[in-house]
Amino acid sequence: MRTLVLFFAVVVGLSAMAIPKQKSGVFTIEMKSTPSLRAKLIKEGKWQQVLADLHTKASGSQPFIDYYDDSYLANVTTGTPPQQFSIIPDTGSSNYWIIDANKCNNLACQGYPDSGYTKHRFDSTKSSTFKNLGTPFSIQYGSGSCTGSLAVDVLSFAGLSYATQTFGLASSIADVFGYQPMDGIMGLGWPALAVDNVVPPIQNLLPTLDKPLFTVWLDRKVQASMGGNGGLITYGALDTKNCDPTFNYVTLSSKTYWQFAVDSFSVGTNSIAKSQQVISDTGTSWLGGPQNGINYIIQATNAQYDAKYQIYTLPCTQTGLPDIVFTIGGMKYNIPSTEYVLDLGLGNGNCALTAFDFNFGGFGPQWILGDTFIRTYCNAYDVGGGRIGFSKAHHTSV
Repeated sequence: MRTLVLFFAVVVGLSAMAIPKQKSGVFTIEMKSTPSLRAKLIKEGKWQQVLADLHTKASGSQPFIDYYDDSYLANVTTGTPPQQFSIIPDTGSSNYWIIDANKCNNLACQGYPDSGYTKHRFDSTKSSTFKNLGTPFSIQYGSGSCTGSLAVDVLSFAGLSYATQTFGLASSIADVFGYQPMDGIMGLGWPALAVDNVVPPIQNLLPTLDKPLFTVWLDRKVQASMGGNGGLITYGALDTKNCDPTFNYVTLSSKTYWQFAVDSFSVGTNSIAKSQQVISDTGTSWLGGPQNGINYIIQATNAQYDAKYQIYTLPCTQTGLPDIVFTIGGMKYNIPSTEYVLDLGLGNGNCALTAFDFNFGGFGPQWILGDTFIRTYCNAYDVGGGRIGFSKAHHTSV
């Protein structure tokens, strides 16, 4: 089963942002933006070793997915009484899993000391509603994997609760996850993407919602390493407080990923005029695209490849950079340089170009619209309508 890790968003402790007043059938969950792990490791001189370990140890057949920049986390609980976890709400996968406290005991499961994060693991012996199904599960993501067994227990978040959610209890996780500020992943994709035919949480909770949809708003932090309040997921309604009130929709071309067609792509004087398939991916920090499209972005910005950090860079102070433009459903969606140029503390006045090339092998979408796009435009994931909508996001920092 091809599965992408998509969203680094689940709340790690709700802080200063006020939770909007909720009505029946509408539920909100705040997101907290954690410091950029890539920036942290670069500052400490450890990023190159992590890159080496990643290339050596990561498994999976998907394109490279970036886990190391702005991460968006939220809280969920599982069990009775509830045990709290920081998970990644991931629109690019469909399974919920957390770490097994009784079987996953290596450093990755505890959280590598270099990461600065300690994992929260689920202790099934302390939950009166836990049921072990005993069925093995295994999920491979773009740069990581996990294995364990399936179980059933209460899942709660954002005021929502489902008493019999089937989930994965991981007895082993990839080393790359050991560096992340996450205790698991909650897939928000479609059932066709779910490993072992498990019903995804969002499908189980649809009858609870006023409307069968959820909206993602990601805040923009100028300094990627600052962390702090990161945004909001609204279940059952459109977020018209943090997003323009009018959403423009396109019908999905596939109900696996949140996949749809773009009419065209352009940056500067170059363009790809033909229709291409894309996915909205909350768990991918940057924009992923075909080699020719990424080359156009590199040419338009005069970015240079940095072999040390394995990214494209350009001066942080560079001006006059063009917008990256996707035309979707006849509407133009411009991504400004304030969104695609990111300060990671590289030194010498250089910033990162938040784009990377990948190849799905001819069997999938050509583009991944990750957080660089989603921060610019709120995404409305309309499960009931089989469509996705976009609206300009509001920010205070940019």
